[in-house]
Amino acid sequence: MVQYNPMKPCVFIQTNHKQITGAIVAEHALRRYSSNNEKFDVKIIDSRDYPFFAAREGQEYLRDGVKRVWLNDDLQSFTPTRFMPPKLMNYQSRAVVIDPDVFAASDVWELLNRDMQGKAIMCRMRSGPKGLVDRCFASSVMLLDCAKLTSWDAEAKFEAMFNFTQDYQPWICLKDQDRDSIDYFESEWNDFDKFTEATKMLHTTRRRTQPWKTGLPTDWRPAERFRLFPPAAWVMRARRKIFGEYGLLGNYKAHPDKNQETFFLGLLRECIEEGKITEEFVRHEMEQNHVRHDIFEVLKQVPQLPPAPLHPLSQAANAA
Repeated sequence: MVQYNPMKPCVFIQTNHKQITGAIVAEHALRRYSSNNEKFDVKIIDSRDYPFFAAREGQEYLRDGVKRVWLNDDLQSFTPTRFMPPKLMNYQSRAVVIDPDVFAASDVWELLNRDMQGKAIMCRMRSGPKGLVDRCFASSVMLLDCAKLTSWDAEAKFEAMFNFTQDYQPWICLKDQDRDSIDYFESEWNDFDKFTEATKMLHTTRRRTQPWKTGLPTDWRPAERFRLFPPAAWVMRARRKIFGEYGLLGNYKAHPDKNQETFFLGLLRECIEEGKITEEFVRHEMEQNHVRHDIFEVLKQVPQLPPAPLHPLSQAANAA
């Protein structure tokens, strides 16, 4: 396992092959909006670089108390990599870990450098029933004090799911973590599908409307546990058994918030213009159904983003 320079704090963006475009754009956004770039590193954790994922392809694991089949081709097969940064940092310094569909709109150094009050983790709660009823923490964006997380070994936890001694859901919800070691940061650091002038990092959590996926066939698997309405889980399990993992799930839809779509597409256009993403790469991703097929036509219509550090939605930005 490659380790990184623990002398500098690091932002880790976790991804798989299906979300690599989002991850590259996320890295660009982090750098674009920071005036402290020399103080921290940014690294992409690609699940393809860790053989233990591929070794479990097609095998059953425990999720929500139900045995599911592990598919590396699923949109979110990268999520166990959320727990890799402390070990990658040799259990030193600080790290922020984000999903590949999280896009900074402010300086992440403010988060990396904040007073953690002795806690090991800072994050926010999930929204909806997952947060209110299940008390599930959102591990999709976490600030980590790596020295306080020496028990974290993502590969060992991952392997335990396949001998059914570890359930995916409580792991991903931080329920296995000592509650006293966790504190909250402001929801704006992981703003779920909400984009305002206060948003520091936008998280496009509604997978069905991710702006770079519009029109593509659905390639993610919904939950099969609904505490508030158990019959919904029965229906979803029946759907899967009869029609397959992605049967009857339809296609990705257009994003309902034009501001969120414009923000992502503006960042993507800058990545192409600056050579961080090549046209050849984008066309390959289109062929793989990882990026919407009309992306180049759409990008031609996208306005330029205002210069950093202006927030994309600030009044000054709109007047620019």
